[in-house]
Amino acid sequence: MNKLKYITLGLYILTSHAMAELKVVQIYQQEELIKWINNNEHLNRVVEDRCQLVQDIQARAEVVANPAYQFLWGDMLAWGVCIERDAELGLHFIQSAAMQGLPPALEQLGRYYHKGILVQPDMKRALEYLRESAVQGNLKAQLRLVDLFNQGYGSPLDYESAYHWLHNAVIQDTKQHQAAQIALAKLSEKMPAKIVKRAKRPIAY
Repeated sequence: MNKLKYITLGLYILTSHAMAELKVVQIYQQEELIKWINNNEHLNRVVEDRCQLVQDIQARAEVVANPAYQFLWGDMLAWGVCIERDAELGLHFIQSAAMQGLPPALEQLGRYYHKGILVQPDMKRALEYLRESAVQGNLKAQLRLVDLFNQGYGSPLDYESAYHWLHNAVIQDTKQHQAAQIALAKLSEKMPAKIVKRAKRPIAY
């Protein structure tokens, strides 16, 4: 009888400890989710929260069609984070987010088509997605777009716009700042001086 008593007490202590460890996770706010996506922290956050919000994320992606949640759900599917991997369905949701104009989704698709990640390399699609993301101020897209132009891809007619966006970008990271300087200097060699001067104009708000 005493043995049963101790077993029951032990189970109670273990259960109480587990409940204390498992904190209730609130659904992510739009602003914080986009911030995590921009910093590439969104998948880590889902894992850190012990995959408790999978159903909520799925509902906001499939039913509400929120672009940030579509991107998150698509990335989870594409790489098998907290759910069974389904890369094809994952890309579908990422593309849905991109169709709604979400800059990180556009940038990621541009990068995937550039590098041939999950899809076959397609430079035409890569440039289209990157340009749409870059015009909305996505720094990763701006850097990659200028680098691709420097490698000879794309149309010279787009050089001025790409230079303009990156030249006016506020870049906090030192390495990215240096990379932007080098890329802009190289792209300026491909354009007449008057075009470079015009491309350096401030962003019109």
